[in-house]
Amino acid sequence: MGSAERAGGLPRRAVLLGALAGAAGVAAGAEGCARRGAARVERLTIATGPRGAVFREIGGALAGYLRDVLPGIEIDTLATHASSDNLRLLAEGEADIGPTSLDAFDPDTAGVAALCRLYDSYLHLMVPADSEVRELADLDGGRASLGAEDSGTEYTVRRLAELTGVEIEPLLLNQAGSAEELEAGRIDAMFSLTGVPTPAIVGLAERFPLRAVDLQREADRMADSRPEVYYPGTLSGTAYRGVRPVRTLSVPNVLLARADLPDDIAEAVTGTVFDKAPAMARTRPEAAQINVRTGIATGAVPMHPGAARWFRSQKP
Repeated sequence: MGSAERAGGLPRRAVLLGALAGAAGVAAGAEGCARRGAARVERLTIATGPRGAVFREIGGALAGYLRDVLPGIEIDTLATHASSDNLRLLAEGEADIGPTSLDAFDPDTAGVAALCRLYDSYLHLMVPADSEVRELADLDGGRASLGAEDSGTEYTVRRLAELTGVEIEPLLLNQAGSAEELEAGRIDAMFSLTGVPTPAIVGLAERFPLRAVDLQREADRMADSRPEVYYPGTLSGTAYRGVRPVRTLSVPNVLLARADLPDDIAEAVTGTVFDKAPAMARTRPEAAQINVRTGIATGAVPMHPGAARWFRSQKP
């Protein structure tokens, strides 16, 4: 059991062994599924995200809970570049479970299905507190990190730049690297599409004066362009030391699985997400958004039959 870095090579494709045993009458709860041994799986690999990202922390927490819920199954976490990277890894069979931002999902992607909606990410445009950048247009011609390559941040910010015509000299850095470069004065701004608060920005704000740039106009335009995945939102003024609240763009995140993941395993994972959300929220505030009412809203992503079975079991 452990974690593998994306840059260090992918782990061997997770091997699914055996057939479903006793599928009929399997208990609806996740722990019930595991206790009855409904599916025999040797290993599950969870794609997460880069250093300093909420995806990595949420994925790591889920892995810990699944080791208890699915005894005898090796649960690995894989550090990735986030959304687009996770989608590719799932489609290629190199990961079994992983989160993505909803806007990064291509409806033509084959081989993946949704387990549930998680929490919403908010687009952060962070600059030094004394920066002359007061709105997105002021960043025209400037240098900014657009997030890690193949991340949801890169995907969304490139769409935003195309829509608004703002030209940015881009760097592709993960959240921790972006924070380091901003603090050193080597970039003018950093973008991050992530849950709130996100670890890399929390740490940066503790030691470096920061300001968030208001993106209300841009959020409205993005929401008009794709209302099914983009929503105006507010970046809280209590998330980061010294950073005032601003209007911005929000995007839902969904937890995906390989479409061929056995139904009973998909059901167990889905149940674990909701059963353990309150515990996760004690250290990751974003997890407080995870609830059954919104969890079934996975947009254009087809729901995995095992996840659908879990949601049906929750009806009175």
